[in-house]
Amino acid sequence: MIAANYPPKITDLIQSAPLCPLGPGQPIRSAYPLLRELDVETLEGDYSLVDPEMASACISGLWLLMNFLDESHTISQDLSSSTGSYWHGLMHRREPDYSNAKYWFRRAGDHPVMADLAQEAATLAEAMALDPTVRFLADANSWGPDAMVDACEAAARSKTQQETLLREVAQAEWRLLFDHCYRQAFGL
Repeated sequence: MIAANYPPKITDLIQSAPLCPLGPGQPIRSAYPLLRELDVETLEGDYSLVDPEMASACISGLWLLMNFLDESHTISQDLSSSTGSYWHGLMHRREPDYSNAKYWFRRAGDHPVMADLAQEAATLAEAMALDPTVRFLADANSWGPDAMVDACEAAARSKTQQETLLREVAQAEWRLLFDHCYRQAFGL
């Protein structure tokens, strides 16, 4: 689901992405030429830029979506906002560098997307028998980034049977954060 009215190239890129891996994934080489050309003008479409850092956060997110972790990291580590810290945490969770991910999520604090993410995760988990590693997903009132890191680590060690659910939640997290950044970047 695409929340904002993104330019066609961005929409196509997002729609072509596979379900978010919990680990590094394989870079999607076919996306590389478009990713290399990404800039504010590519993102703008019919809108005018109001927040350059949020536009950079969008670009970091698109690199991450296509599993280019180093490129995403290069951008996110230079973003001083809580949103930059959130992207940085997502990248480290996928790397996987779980303790570093938790550090960056603490720096992100109570990010505005977390309330919507908690609700969406609970909806995705609804009516499922949840194993202990993912029970936190059922709480629609609060998002626990550290609990998500722990669940991703458990999935990497084959200690949860609900990897697909975690991947769906990670995809929702990416989408909500990207949409937040896009709206902030262009004052929508």
